[in-house]
Amino acid sequence: MLLSQFRRPDGRIQIVARDGTEAFEVKTDLSLYDLAMDCAATGQSLRDRISALGLNGAVDLDELYAAGKLLPPLLHPDPAHLHLTGTGLTHLGSASTRAAMHAKAPQDETDSMKMFRMGVEGGKPANGETGVQPEWFYKGTGHALIAPGHALTSPSFAEDGGEEPELAGLYIIGPDGTPFRLGFALANEFSDHVMERQNYLYLAHSKLRPCSVGPELLIGDLPDSITGTSKITRHGATIFEKPFLSGEANMSHTIANLEHHHFKYGVFCQPGDVHIHMFGTATLSFGDGIATRDGDVFEISAPSFGLPLRNPLATTAPATAPVAVRTL
Repeated sequence: MLLSQFRRPDGRIQIVARDGTEAFEVKTDLSLYDLAMDCAATGQSLRDRISALGLNGAVDLDELYAAGKLLPPLLHPDPAHLHLTGTGLTHLGSASTRAAMHAKAPQDETDSMKMFRMGVEGGKPANGETGVQPEWFYKGTGHALIAPGHALTSPSFAEDGGEEPELAGLYIIGPDGTPFRLGFALANEFSDHVMERQNYLYLAHSKLRPCSVGPELLIGDLPDSITGTSKITRHGATIFEKPFLSGEANMSHTIANLEHHHFKYGVFCQPGDVHIHMFGTATLSFGDGIATRDGDVFEISAPSFGLPLRNPLATTAPATAPVAVRTL
C-alpha cells in the first residue's frame, strides 16, 4: 500500500491510499502523523487502521502534483520536532565517488574507503547482534523538508547543488519513546559536493541543505532489491540519466543496523517526534561531471514507490552583508 497527503483548500491535510493504479481519500480528518501516533498508542498497524476507516472517492494524484498540492507523506505539526538525518557509505559501490574526492595519493586509503570497508565487513550483523556504526549526518529540522514538485533552494554561498537519489525511512516516536517505522519513501538528499570535495571535514556543512521526500510512502517492509532511475532535465532535455540501486541486497549495512545506530541516542527517542532518515546512495550526477544550474529538474523514480519525486533547483539571492549577531 502507498500513502500520500495533500493540502485541502481549507488547510486540512488529507491522507490518500492506493494499492494499485487508483488512489482514494482515506475516510479520516486526521493527518498521517496523527493517525500514526494513535496507532502507536493503541497497537494497531497502519494498514489495519486504514482498512477499518475505509476509503472515499478517487483522487487524481497527477493533477494534485501538477497543482503543487502534494505534501511530504509525513509531517509534524511543529517542524522543529521533525529531524532530517542520514547515513553515507552504506551502498556497495558508494565509496568510489567519495574516495575520488578526497584521495591524496594512489597508494593511500582514504577515510571514506576505511569507513566503507568497515561497513562491508561488519554492517550486516547476525540477528540479535550489533554491527559497526555507519557514517551519520544531520540535515536539519522540518523547516528544511521540501514538498514534491517544489524547488530545492541552494543558499547563495553554496558551490554546488547536487541530487542524491536514495530511500528514506519515515518514523514517529511513540508515547513511551519507542520508534515506529511507518515505511519507506523516495528521497532527494541534496548536497553541496563541491564544498565537500575541498576537505572531508566540510561534509557537515555540505549536508545542511534542504531535501525532499515522497510523494508516496510505501508501508510495510522494504523489498530486498530496488532499481530506480535518477534523471536531470534542463529546458526539457535530459542531461543526465542513470540507474541507482538500493535495498539490502545492494547495501553494506542492514536497515536494522542503520536504525539501531540512529535510535540508540536517547535524544532521538522523544515521544511525539518525527524522524526522516536517509539511507545513502551510490549514484551521483556530480561523479559524472554534471554541474547543475538553476531551473534544472531532478527526478527520482522507482516502480515500487509510485509517483516519481521531482524538484527544480533554485538559488537564494546573494547576501548583501555577513550575518550580524546582536548582543542582548
